[in-house]
Amino acid sequence: MTRAPRSLRQRRARTGWYYTAPALVVVAAVTLFPVAYSVAMGFAEVRLTYGGMEIEHWTISNYTTMLTSPAWPDALLFTVGYTVATVAVELALGIAVAVLLDHLEIGRGWLLALLLIPWSMITVVSAQLWGYLYNASYGAVTWLLDLVQAEPPVILGTPAPAITAMAVADVWKTTPFVAVIVLAGLVRIPRDRYEAAAVDGAGAWTTFLNVVLPALRPVIAVAVLFRILQAFGIFDLPFVLTQGGPGTATQSLAILGYKSLFQDLDWGMGAAVATSTGLLVLAACLLFLRLFRSQVEQGGGTL
Repeated sequence: MTRAPRSLRQRRARTGWYYTAPALVVVAAVTLFPVAYSVAMGFAEVRLTYGGMEIEHWTISNYTTMLTSPAWPDALLFTVGYTVATVAVELALGIAVAVLLDHLEIGRGWLLALLLIPWSMITVVSAQLWGYLYNASYGAVTWLLDLVQAEPPVILGTPAPAITAMAVADVWKTTPFVAVIVLAGLVRIPRDRYEAAAVDGAGAWTTFLNVVLPALRPVIAVAVLFRILQAFGIFDLPFVLTQGGPGTATQSLAILGYKSLFQDLDWGMGAAVATSTGLLVLAACLLFLRLFRSQVEQGGGTL
C-alpha cells in the first residue's frame, strides 16, 4: 500500500486537530483545570471567610502533616489491601463465570443479561441495598448469621466484619464486569486449539492452563488495569455503608480526603490527600503498563 505524501499527511493531521480542538478545550476545562487547582491548593494555607476563602501563604506543611499523621498511612494501607484483595477475588470469579458461560449452549443470553444487573446498578444504590441486608435490626444477612451464632452479629459496627461485608458488596457488583471482558476474549480463541489439545490427550484443567489462560492474558491485563483504577479510588461504597468506620477501619484515601475537605473544612489538607492519591494511582498505572505493556496493547485491540 502506497503511503500518502508527507504534505498530505500533515494537512490531514492539522485537519484532525482542528476538528478535535473544541473537544480538547472542553476536556481541559473540566479535567485539567480542577486537577491543577487541587495540586495548587495542596501547597496553600487556606482560611475560610464569609466571602469565600483566602490563601494566606504557600507552604508544604499540608504534606508534612499528612505524612506524619497516622490517618494517611492507615488509609493508604486499607486502600492498597482492599484493592489487591477485591481485584484478586473478582478476577478469579470473573474467569470462572466467563468459562462457564462460554461452555453453555442454551440460555447464555439470559444468564448474561442477569449477570449484568449488578454491574448496571449505580454504586450508591447497590450500597444502600447491601446496607439493608447488613442492618443490625432487620437485615437478611444479619438474620442468617444469627441462626448460627450465639449472639446477634453487628456486621457494620465491627472492623473485620465491616471490611468483609464491604468487599462482598464490591465483588458482587464488579465481578460481572471482569466476566464480560474475559468472555470477550474467550469467544475469540480459535476452536482448533481446543481440538488440538484434545488430540494430544490434554484434560480440561491442562487445556485451561496451557491453551485458555495464555490466550486470555491480554484481556485479563485490561480488566485488572480498569479494576485497579476503580478500586483504588473507592468512595461511594464505604461512604454509604460505614462512613469510613467503625473508627477508621474502612476509611479509604478518598474518604479521608472527603472528611478533611468537607467535615474539617481543611481545604489544603483535603487537596493534599487528593493529589497524593492521584499520584499513587498514576504511579501504579505506569508501573503496570510497563510490566504488562504488550498484554494491555493486545487486549485493547481484542476488545
